[in-house]
Amino acid sequence: MDYSWKRNLVVLWIGVFFCSSAYSISIPFLPIFLNTELGVDKNLTTWSGIAFGITFLTSALISPYWGSLADKYGRKPMLIRSGFSLAVLYLLNYFVYDPYLFVGIRVLQGLLAGFVPAAIALVGTNTPEEKSGYAMGIMSTSGATGSILGPLLGGLISHYYGSRNAFLFSAAIVLIAALVATYGAKEHNFNRSAPRSHVMDDVKHAFANRPFVTLLLLMAVSTFSVMLLEPLLTVYVIGMGVDKNDASLTSGIIFSAVGIATILMAPRWGKFGAAKGYGKVLMIGLIGGGIGNILQFFVTGYVGFGILRFGYGLFFAGVYPAINALIVQMTEPEFRGRAFSLNQSSSQIATMAGPIIGGILGDVIAIRWVFVINGILLLAVALLFKVKGMNLMFKPAASRKLVEQRTQARS
Repeated sequence: MDYSWKRNLVVLWIGVFFCSSAYSISIPFLPIFLNTELGVDKNLTTWSGIAFGITFLTSALISPYWGSLADKYGRKPMLIRSGFSLAVLYLLNYFVYDPYLFVGIRVLQGLLAGFVPAAIALVGTNTPEEKSGYAMGIMSTSGATGSILGPLLGGLISHYYGSRNAFLFSAAIVLIAALVATYGAKEHNFNRSAPRSHVMDDVKHAFANRPFVTLLLLMAVSTFSVMLLEPLLTVYVIGMGVDKNDASLTSGIIFSAVGIATILMAPRWGKFGAAKGYGKVLMIGLIGGGIGNILQFFVTGYVGFGILRFGYGLFFAGVYPAINALIVQMTEPEFRGRAFSLNQSSSQIATMAGPIIGGILGDVIAIRWVFVINGILLLAVALLFKVKGMNLMFKPAASRKLVEQRTQARS
């Protein structure tokens, strides 16, 4: 058992790393692809926004369905389904010359996605509970590493081979992730004889679990906080006096600062959560992230801004692993695939809404005030759950007792 969960962790880390890298290689260059390869000149930003957001919308809507299948047939089949499907769809992008068809493929990518939540659910279900926080922290570093290396590799590929060929690289890398999951990941003691649930029943069941609904809200707020700044950082860096020709490189380094901080601190937060409680990690992450955002209001140079982004990342790195570990604690094993799919839905909706609202705010007020709004949002959420006593529900003993009661009620 000890070797098995560690092997799964390594295998699935590699799978998520490749899957995240594939996304980061081609998707950030959608506007360039639409313009140079598909001939979109008018309303380029609108086309880019639709092509980007439609995938997250369809993924958010379909995730509960895939979660239901995962709890019926297993999380590994969902890994295999998603991995090979995405590899084919990335490959199809290479052959597309019509923007409408391209958007259609992006819709299918959202409908057939689910590799990352299935991998997290598989790790959460096949890892000893006392090691779950550490495992979730390690898994957080896989996506962060992919998001750091992917844009760099994608930029090189687009520059030397063209943005169309970037999709070939994405297809190949996702195919590797699918093969790694197929032949390396293991799922133990899975009961396939249990009846498959209906999505609406799953939603009702989820909303009857108040702490779990709280975690969904926290995931949505946290993701919204990150994505709110997504369309603004490059513009903000240019406003600090960076030459436009150097803005992409400088912004890329600043973007990477948060990812590097996540790689360094996420496993450590996982260990701290296992010892002191994941609720504490979550509160520290929210408060540290909130203060870190507010402090960015006062910085006028891009070097200091990058340092503050790194410091913010050191604290915020604890948020996602803590939420994932708490989902493991707060849900029954037979509901866990659906739980992580619902968690993905909340994250995807926030991913879609964040850049839209951030872009609107950036046009209405000075960008530096968006950092303040973002920081106040995180601090308000942390204060709300502290005042309401919700953090008491996140104590390991209490959460185990609640899960046992819910399991007995369903049996």
